[in-house]
Amino acid sequence: MVSLIATIVVAIKVTGIHNYLTLSALKGYKNTLDGFYQAHGLLVMSAYFLAYVVVTALSIPGAAVMTLAGGALFGLLKGTVIVSFASSLGATLAFLVSRFLLRDWVQERFGDRLETINKGIEREGALYLFTLRLVPIFPFFVINLLMGLTSMRTGTFYLVSQLGMLPGTIVYVNAGRELARIQSLSDIMSARLIAAFVMLGLLPLVAKRLVGMLRSRARRKGHGQI
Repeated sequence: MVSLIATIVVAIKVTGIHNYLTLSALKGYKNTLDGFYQAHGLLVMSAYFLAYVVVTALSIPGAAVMTLAGGALFGLLKGTVIVSFASSLGATLAFLVSRFLLRDWVQERFGDRLETINKGIEREGALYLFTLRLVPIFPFFVINLLMGLTSMRTGTFYLVSQLGMLPGTIVYVNAGRELARIQSLSDIMSARLIAAFVMLGLLPLVAKRLVGMLRSRARRKGHGQI
């Protein structure tokens, strides 16, 4: 299985398919994709979904551009649904590949970050993953791979990823509807928008700490009255 994954990755690089996963390339072939979609809607959606899953599962650069393509082709609502499920499924497959097939490689490549991830999971549980998903400054493919080496259950990883990646998915899919105006991917995520995601990601952690403090205070008062 490992050799098959390696063969697929090498084949993608040798054939140059990854060169199509750039913003300039997307702008160049958008009209062609529009024509295919109008003529073969279901086929194009199915092929897009499968390609997105493969790109995410194999941690191939280009998921952001594919998300823009989803908005440009399918519109906000349909594009968000397709991308949300494809990205979550692909991320979960990457998680499983890391856990069962590439554990040693991931440990060697990203082991310095694993201790931080493990401490975060131990301290905050699924909320830690939710926060990482909402903050767009963390590479999602690294999160997928490192989470595979933790004790997190696969179902929990999928559900939290589905929810946590949704806001960013909506932003990118919506941006894809105005593809001509985008000159670079940095045009999409402004500093204000990133700050908003950070605040949204930290909110559950702050709420959890606050509830814990209130419960601790209530227990202390209860003991004091006895």
